[in-house]
Amino acid sequence: MGLTIHQIKTNPRYSKTFQWAKLIAITSGTQVLVQIAGLIGGILIIRLIPVQEYAYYTIANAMLGTMTILSDGGISTGVMAQGGKVWQNREKLGVVLSTGLDLRKRFAAVSFLIFTPALLYLLLHQGASWLTSIVIVLALIPAFFANLSDSLLEVVPKLHQDIKSLQVNQFVVSVGRLILTCLMIGAFPMTAIALLANGLPRIYGNVKLKVLANKFALLDAAPGTQERKAILETTKKILPVAIFYSFSSQITIWLLSIFSDTSSVADMGALSRLTLFTSFISVLLSHLVFPRFARIPAERIKYIAIFFSTIQGLLISLCFVITGITWAFSPLLLKVLGTAYTNLSHELILSIFSACVALLASCAGSLLNSRGWIINPFIVIAINIISFIVSVFLFNFSHLTGVLYYNILMNSIFYVFILVYAAYKFSNLNKNPN
Repeated sequence: MGLTIHQIKTNPRYSKTFQWAKLIAITSGTQVLVQIAGLIGGILIIRLIPVQEYAYYTIANAMLGTMTILSDGGISTGVMAQGGKVWQNREKLGVVLSTGLDLRKRFAAVSFLIFTPALLYLLLHQGASWLTSIVIVLALIPAFFANLSDSLLEVVPKLHQDIKSLQVNQFVVSVGRLILTCLMIGAFPMTAIALLANGLPRIYGNVKLKVLANKFALLDAAPGTQERKAILETTKKILPVAIFYSFSSQITIWLLSIFSDTSSVADMGALSRLTLFTSFISVLLSHLVFPRFARIPAERIKYIAIFFSTIQGLLISLCFVITGITWAFSPLLLKVLGTAYTNLSHELILSIFSACVALLASCAGSLLNSRGWIINPFIVIAINIISFIVSVFLFNFSHLTGVLYYNILMNSIFYVFILVYAAYKFSNLNKNPN
């Protein structure tokens, strides 16, 4: 007779598989809805606001990403690493979280002061008026404010694998963003309104995240001296890379904003809307894989099997599938963006492939970071600088294709280096747990 559902769930041979299947089903199912809501909202923005306004919107979002990276500076990685050691102790986990939040507020203030003038410059350079530029900066504040705590608050339920509650919160935020986009952009097709529609629901989501985190961590706990020292040790290793990455992660938008026109910037922003497959995978990994990788015992054979054979093997195969599907259906995908973007078939394939390579590099790096294995930041910076110098002679940065080729080259080199570094770290582990 076949096994019943109850027998499968209680059988030690199958219970772990059943648990993983349940987690993946919950996370992937909700993320499909979240990504669909995000795609619909993004397409509405693309179709409803003028190309020039969408260029401003793309620049502002790129700068938001840059400010977010710098305001974190490795703090979330430090919180994950330290939280993984005390995740079953509510009070100690609360101290780790409070310490991370306190540090991030300080980093955020510096980030905002540095990048606000840069955002104003790029907007003015692309033809925006002073009034429009200032309004866009002000409209960006709610989303930036939400970024100060959401990634840190999510660490707590991720460590406890309370995935369902996290997914419900993300779904509510995405639906709220879609509703506000429909209501506000239709009446006021402006960059500032689109930014507000994105930022306001995230503030609501953060309030709910605090309630969720409070179940497992004492949020009223005071920041700890030892925890601050440990997190800052991680931050010192990551911050130089974060500073550099705050520029390089949005390098395509930066280069196009400086060397090209609003049309190319808008094209890049529109194509990025179709890279949701990689965003979907990244969310699954951050919820299900990275926290578990942070918790497993330091066994060399297990690390090698999970890191290389399982995770990297599956991701590389999946990236080839995504790129192939994009190549086959590129005309149909571009029709979704509207008539202004239907001539970008080659650029779309390059954009998707670039996003896939970036996903591979980001995933590999995040896995190592979750264990506190931080690559020497100056090596990372050197790799990126060399990639940029080589690309200056190979590619034309005034064209979208040239910028995309550069992005692919840079991420490919970095990914290979991470794999080599991972092999080095694994080779130094004992076969038995430390």
